[in-house]
Amino acid sequence: MSKETPNLLFSIHEKFSGMAALFRERVCQDCNWSTPTFYRKMRAKEGRGVADKTKQSSFLSSAEKKRIVEIMDEVYNIFWKSAIKFRNPK
Repeated sequence: MSKETPNLLFSIHEKFSGMAALFRERVCQDCNWSTPTFYRKMRAKEGRGVADKTKQSSFLSSAEKKRIVEIMDEVYNIFWKSAIKFRNPK
């Protein structure tokens, strides 16, 4: 039986997809949100019309903003450490 080399592009894409899912799950857990609430808050914008992407939404409390950034750092660090195998193949 031969050992097939995994598809690098597919493997990296799966890592990125998993990172997004992990981020969403962690935010929902820590902020006590449902998945639909996560997406509503993510899409929330001030008023109607084109959203100003330079402004942060007021739909998040200061504590939520702080915790979301902390979760982002945690998930990014997990991803970075797990991606070593792609940077240093054996």
